[in-house]
Amino acid sequence: MKLSEQNAKPVTAGTAPLSLKEVEALLQQTPAWSPGEREIGRDFRFKDFHEAMQFVNDVAAVANAQDHHPDIFISYNKVRVTVSTHKIGGLSQNDFIIAAKIDELVDRQRHGKAA
Repeated sequence: MKLSEQNAKPVTAGTAPLSLKEVEALLQQTPAWSPGEREIGRDFRFKDFHEAMQFVNDVAAVANAQDHHPDIFISYNKVRVTVSTHKIGGLSQNDFIIAAKIDELVDRQRHGKAA
């Protein structure tokens, strides 16, 4: 099943973050995202502030539905999204599920389909 078709699941404190091998495998399914020390991130650019804010609101709706919330940084028409599972101090499969759902959201927006 594709990551974007899965749902985030609760992660308990004390759960081990994903291994480097697991992260590398999941990055194969989310190639637009770059790994950081304890997160994955992606930069987005839009034609103007309004479009960027629409995207941010759409990401917020996805995050709330999944109960897994990214960090979002906005600068006029640029948005940076980073995802991490803060509770475990690293990455979980939930981070890649959210990334894949955001990728699908972007694809729908760029191809003029309703989100």
